[in-house]
Amino acid sequence: QLQLVESGGDLVQPGGSLRLSCAVSGADLVATSVGWFRQAPGRDREGFYCVDYGGGTASYVNSVRGRFTISRDVIENIVHLQMNSLRPEDTAVYYCAAGAPFSYCSGSESDYHYWGQGTQVTVSS
Repeated sequence: QLQLVESGGDLVQPGGSLRLSCAVSGADLVATSVGWFRQAPGRDREGFYCVDYGGGTASYVNSVRGRFTISRDVIENIVHLQMNSLRPEDTAVYYCAAGAPFSYCSGSESDYHYWGQGTQVTVSS
């Protein structure tokens, strides 16, 4: 059974940085695409970044480009999300999710079949 566990969420001041991690078990990252989603209070969950099984990446939200970076460690089977220059509007619960084997990146929830429990990121002074 494929499982994902997020970690690294915290309270941070505006302009600060956080590194989220998504540990994947039950599947190898070289065969699995992993997407990052976030859900802010009162808003729909949105997909904003993804790394596919070949290591290719895609971003779906303009506001994170240039600030967030996705990477993966295929030995440890972990996907990292480095978030810099954080803003109050980045406050959300952050989720990672896995798609079907050898599927390409997508920003749509319906393309992902396995989800982590989420980790809270709060950006506030």
